[in-house]
Amino acid sequence: MNCPDANPSTVFFFDVDNTLLDNDRVAEDLKRYLTTKVGEACEQRYWEIFEQLRTELGYADYLGALQRYRVERPHEPKLLAVSHFMVNYPFANRLFPESLDAARYAQRLGRAAILSDGDVVFQPLKVDRSGLYEFFEGHVLIYIHKEQELDDVEAKYPATHYVMVDDKVRILAAIKKYWGARVTTVFPRQGHYALDAALVAKYPKPDITLERIGELQKYSLEQILAAAGK
Repeated sequence: MNCPDANPSTVFFFDVDNTLLDNDRVAEDLKRYLTTKVGEACEQRYWEIFEQLRTELGYADYLGALQRYRVERPHEPKLLAVSHFMVNYPFANRLFPESLDAARYAQRLGRAAILSDGDVVFQPLKVDRSGLYEFFEGHVLIYIHKEQELDDVEAKYPATHYVMVDDKVRILAAIKKYWGARVTTVFPRQGHYALDAALVAKYPKPDITLERIGELQKYSLEQILAAAGK
């Protein structure tokens, strides 16, 4: 829980997918389940639709892709089982090791909240079923494009300094451009985006790079704040 004695002038924001939760493993489980239920060709078609929808919307919409897939195959009864699988997935089992320890450490240093993006149904469900909503005591913000909503973020969580923990350097770079030295960008090298060297090289180096989320606990608040001005 957020500690009443913590520094109220610092707010830590945590992304969800591939930052606190291993979303790559979730996707792998869904791929296996789709292949089992509807076959490899149909599984591949689902992911084609998924990528098309992500390009259109700018975020991952698993249920939206399933709904669009259903339009193509309206008489496929097994899609209902896929929907059940997705809605009832045990997300709590996919939290990264020490992810909650890192978040708890942040709660001792300042305020802590989730700052994520995604659709209006599946992403909140993921946050809830993973236990993150309860852990962060409801301090959860989910936008379509969070890096474009920092005015609203700041209004909801006013602070002297922000810390953004996210696996996407593109997002970190956009937030750094907006908040400048008022934000420390923290980059956990987890998930396929973070491990894509060519993609990472396109953007400025984050203030702090971690090999795993738990390493956040190695940094004092003073070190975290100082890193923003480098």
